Amino acid sequence: MNYGEFGGQYVPEDLKEKLNEIESEFKKAINDDSFIKEYLYYLKQYVGRPSPLYYAENLSKKIGGAKIYLKREDLNHTGSHKINNTIGQILLAKRMNKSHIIAETGAGSHGTAVATVCALFNIKCTIFMGREDIRRQKPNVERMKLLGADVQEVTSGEGTLKNAVDAAFEYLMKHQDVFYLVGSVVGPSPYPEMVKYFQKIIGEEAKKQLFKQEKKLPKAIIACIGGGSNSMGLFADFLDEKNVDIYGVESAGQGLASGKHASAIFNNKIGILHGMKTYIMQNEKGEIEEAYSISAGLDYPGIGPEHAYLHSIGRVKYDSVTDTEAIEAFKLLCKSEGIIPALESSHAVAYAIKIAKQYNKDDVLIVNLSGRGDKDMSTILETE
Repeated sequence: MNYGEFGGQYVPEDLKEKLNEIESEFKKAINDDSFIKEYLYYLKQYVGRPSPLYYAENLSKKIGGAKIYLKREDLNHTGSHKINNTIGQILLAKRMNKSHIIAETGAGSHGTAVATVCALFNIKCTIFMGREDIRRQKPNVERMKLLGADVQEVTSGEGTLKNAVDAAFEYLMKHQDVFYLVGSVVGPSPYPEMVKYFQKIIGEEAKKQLFKQEKKLPKAIIACIGGGSNSMGLFADFLDEKNVDIYGVESAGQGLASGKHASAIFNNKIGILHGMKTYIMQNEKGEIEEAYSISAGLDYPGIGPEHAYLHSIGRVKYDSVTDTEAIEAFKLLCKSEGIIPALESSHAVAYAIKIAKQYNKDDVLIVNLSGRGDKDMSTILETE
């Protein structure tokens, strides 16, 4: 897919062959009615789709302005949007007769979803996870192990998501018989296209559900961004709707001026990361800077190439939310709606709270509630 100057395959030639093999099989699969039928079967009967589109009436009244709807991806099996993509990719891996799946994870949501589908289809599973994220996300680590995954601790760098991706790609280079199940719209082609395809069900459902409930399109849609899979899943079906404002929310961490953040767009430098050309966090020497966020799923020092493209053409407004704002939104949603959101999703909720009053009371905002927050309880308790 054309993302302007962004995207591509910045990888060694022998890996390009494997990627092109995946791309070829992916294109065949999505034009195969039996593949799509099987994918949709598991989304409905195993994942529990469609996920509800819930009018957060108490939150909306408390904030004022537009009506806030939540796309409840937190109610999916495994507790996040990640399962949509892992179902799609594991079916593709099976189609290619792969017997070993590897994956990276930060918050553990993707790793849990990968371990889940590997258990379902009885396929060997190895998950790479940074030491700091293992510390922060112990419940998900235990889930992965319980599901039969081999969790490999990555001790290099800051021990976060970038380091886990580095380790997974390094393993792939040495063991090219494995299938790397990438969790976000990042990496060399065809991964950004594939992950978007398997996540676009989010926006497709949300559009139909809102028409049924409100008989109109939303005025705005909002989602958080690390690499950007939950956001691209929501955005995909609305990109051609010119009257719908689209907001992507990165992590401002301890504040953009502090240098401790994960906003690649704010950093405004274009470079190569994990086989793709995109906006990345790098210093004047061209070295990748460590991203920081209180949310383990957002501390990635880059952004998916389609997000980079959408920013460059001005179709999506990218902004950021601090740790403090995300925690406040987390607590507000808990107390006003009885819903405990993931810290990742709390960034999107915080941004909705910021902009709701810019809209009329009959306007609708859709926030993608990408995951549930039980995995983040220890992090929240540390801030008390």
